[in-house]
Amino acid sequence: MAGPLFRGIRQSWRTTLAAWVFLLPALVLLSLSVLIPALMALVMSFTKTGLDVTEPLVFVGLANLRRLAGDPMFFKVLINTLIYLIGVVPPIVLGSLALAVLLNRSLPGIHFLRGAFYTPVLVSIVVAAIAFRWLYAENGLINGWLSAFLGTDFVPIGFLTNPFLALPAVMLVTLWKGLGYYMVIFLAGLQGIPKELYEAAELDGSDGLRKHLDITLPLLRPYVTLVAVVSSIAATKVFEEVFLMTQGGPADTTRTLVYYVYDQAFAELEISYACTVGLALFLLVLLLTAVRLTFAGDQGLL
Repeated sequence: MAGPLFRGIRQSWRTTLAAWVFLLPALVLLSLSVLIPALMALVMSFTKTGLDVTEPLVFVGLANLRRLAGDPMFFKVLINTLIYLIGVVPPIVLGSLALAVLLNRSLPGIHFLRGAFYTPVLVSIVVAAIAFRWLYAENGLINGWLSAFLGTDFVPIGFLTNPFLALPAVMLVTLWKGLGYYMVIFLAGLQGIPKELYEAAELDGSDGLRKHLDITLPLLRPYVTLVAVVSSIAATKVFEEVFLMTQGGPADTTRTLVYYVYDQAFAELEISYACTVGLALFLLVLLLTAVRLTFAGDQGLL
């Protein structure tokens, strides 16, 4: 009895050890690129330091946190980030779901359409930002079309220089880049729904939009939660679009949390304070992740 039990325990230990050996390279890379820098940033948020890493860290306690609590620019960029999140996430969820429903059909050329809607995902964000910046320019394509349509009295619109239009203009780039990506997630969920359910619903008189309300949305609830939270986290960390298109202007209306971290670290050389702002960003992302785990963790889409 003891022999088989001992062999079973030994085999279990061998399996566990083999698993850890295979995981070790990934864990080392993850530690060097994510865990250790994150820990260092946490420590530096309670110190005062500059770019010279050879200088000893000076512990200042909660001074950076007190500065953060009294920093009006921090609250401005926090509000900008939340506005960005609210302006991007609902259109992405609804738009990508609508696209997935429309493209979840067996029609001639449907694969070409799916590829066409996914193409923006493959475009570099640098290329996309430069292209949209040219489209938005006062002598760009959009103003050219409007001028041709409205006549010579048309005054060119400064999409990226108007404080009320700059942030929505940058949001549009994120929407254009993200719709195809999240559409694929919804397509995967839709293709897992048995067609018999829709056929039974049609027999019960549920057709058109009604069948999607009765069947599609309830069964896609885990996917909706996944897309909503992942896109929310991505929206809170937006940086490339802002950096390439507006540099945080005009009048700081497009300055977001990540851009503020970059600005404090590399423009103002306030490394410790940038780490403190980064800590606030981490807590915001952690909150969104907690929402994700709370409302969808039991549905198999972690």
